[in-house]
Amino acid sequence: MTYFTTSDGTRLFYKDWGVGQPILFAHGWPLSSDAWDQQMLFFGQNGFRVIAHDRRSHGRSDQTWDGNNMDRYADDLAELIEALDLRDAILVGHSTGGGEVAHYIGRHGTARVAKVVLVGAVPPLMLKTDANPEGTPLSVFDGIRKNTATNRSQFFFDLTVPFYGFNRDGVETNEGLRENFRRIGLQGGIKGQYDCVREFSEVDYTEDLRRIDRPTLIIHGDDDQIVPLKASARLAAEIVPDATLRVYPGGSHGLAETEAERFNADVLTFIRG
Repeated sequence: MTYFTTSDGTRLFYKDWGVGQPILFAHGWPLSSDAWDQQMLFFGQNGFRVIAHDRRSHGRSDQTWDGNNMDRYADDLAELIEALDLRDAILVGHSTGGGEVAHYIGRHGTARVAKVVLVGAVPPLMLKTDANPEGTPLSVFDGIRKNTATNRSQFFFDLTVPFYGFNRDGVETNEGLRENFRRIGLQGGIKGQYDCVREFSEVDYTEDLRRIDRPTLIIHGDDDQIVPLKASARLAAEIVPDATLRVYPGGSHGLAETEAERFNADVLTFIRG
C-alpha cells in the first residue's frame, strides 16, 4: 500500500508499477484507481510505467471534510507528479478525471506532459446553461447529490445500468462489473463524493482546454448516457488546439472497461504515433 502526503496533510493512495515512459491515470466519480486495472495491466506489460491515484475522499485515500474541489484535486495531482518526478508523461483522464487532467494543465502547465487522453470526459461544461444548451439540467445533479446523501449503496448499483449501457438492446449485463462499481464507490467518503458532484457538473473547463498544447486524443461513446457527446467531446475537440476525436458507435460512459481491448489499442497507437 503506497501513500503520498499532500501539502495540506492529506494521504493519497496510489499505484506505481513498471518501468518506462509514465502513464498517469485519473479516475471518474465515484470510483478509484481500481477502475483502471485493465489499462494498468496492459500498458505495464507493454513497457510503460503506470501510475494511478485515488482522488482525495475516494477509494483508499483520506476522507477529507474540506478541499474536495477541482483546484485542490489538480494541485494534488501536481504534487504527486512532482514527488515522483514524472517527465514526458501521458495523462489519461476519464469523466471527472478528464476535468482533473485539464485543470491540472490549466493551473500547472505542460512542462512534464507529453500527450493527453480524455475518455468520456466532462469538459468543457456539463451543466445546461443559456450558453450551453446541450448540457444537463441542474435538477439532474441535484438528484445525484440527494441520492448520494441518502441512498448511496443502492444508487451506485443502479447507476451502473446507464453508466455501462446495460439498458440497451443487445448489451449483456455484467453483474460482476456492477458489484465492483458499488464496491469501489462505497470505499470513498460520502462528504467528498457529495462535494465532487459540483466539480464535475458546474465547473467550466473551457479555459483549461485552451491551455492544452500537447497532442490530445479524445475518445467518447456516442451512446454515453452520463456525459452526452454533444455537450462534451464534440466541443472539447474544437477547443483543444491539437486534438483528435474518436467516437465509438454505441459506446457507453464506461467504455474503457467494457471495450478495453479496443480502447487500449487506440491509446497505444496514439502514444506511439
